Amino acid sequence: MSSAKRKKTARRSPARSAQRIAALAGGVGASKLLFGLYAECDPEKLEIIVNTGDDIVMHGLRISPDLDIVTYTLAGVVDAAKGWGFRGETFRTLERLRAYGRENWFNLGDLDLATHLHRSALLAEGKTLGEAAESIRLALGVQSRILPMSNQPVPTIIESSEGPLHFQEYLVKRRAEPVVRGIHFENVEIAAPAPGVLEAIRGARRIIICPSNPLISIGPILAVRGVREELQARKKDVIAVCPIVGGKSLKGPSDRMLAQLGYEASARGVARLYADFTGIFVIDGEDKSQAEAIRALGMDVAVMPTVMKTPAQKRRLARALLAL
Repeated sequence: MSSAKRKKTARRSPARSAQRIAALAGGVGASKLLFGLYAECDPEKLEIIVNTGDDIVMHGLRISPDLDIVTYTLAGVVDAAKGWGFRGETFRTLERLRAYGRENWFNLGDLDLATHLHRSALLAEGKTLGEAAESIRLALGVQSRILPMSNQPVPTIIESSEGPLHFQEYLVKRRAEPVVRGIHFENVEIAAPAPGVLEAIRGARRIIICPSNPLISIGPILAVRGVREELQARKKDVIAVCPIVGGKSLKGPSDRMLAQLGYEASARGVARLYADFTGIFVIDGEDKSQAEAIRALGMDVAVMPTVMKTPAQKRRLARALLAL
């Protein structure tokens, strides 16, 4: 056995779960839990449905940030400090693009650009986004299937105090400073779920909603035709992990966006958005006082530590979810 294979084996739990799992995921927050699930279950039985509303075309290339964060994390190549991109990344190409007068507000590392070049070339050859995702995850040695929510572009548009902005412009270029007045997903009414998405939900023993922004990470997946209905049909098997702890986002502007759109920026506020399709809602101990109010929405509540700063905490949460 090669040293690389020995290392990969060593990361696996000897008592890992063999049940089939479907996970709905956004970006950095989701990737933390997925790291734990990948270690604690049979990775070949884990299927991950990923938000592609964040996708954007830059420099003529199709960028899929959430697909890439999830893939890089499970491949063990992600820059853990930043939560995105390759470890040890350089940015010489971006510097040259800047010298040519091109926009450089979206950081693209040199190794990361190889992924976008490969994806864009496959799409130009007539391959689907799902086929491109499959090619990338296999090349990086990821054993779990990683599925885009749809093969059709469904960009998330923020209706803001500065006018309509692509989500990446709102988050990265404008650093989430504009006031959010509305959100819509372009073309979602004609977008079909990617092959394997609905089948993953139907065939899973349990479905896990990762701790991602409910509006712009999980929201676009739910908006794709048939996804929410499949989750409703499997409600007792759906476990959602709240991304809000103590009224604050674990990652990103979830709390600010919820408040600006008139939702309650709390565990209970997120639970209201998920109540029609979630059987068990998982909250941190800091929010246990909201447990009864959440149960009144028609869900069971599990209270456990949900903040994941270390690999051990990611695996511990994954084990606890698999044991529910």
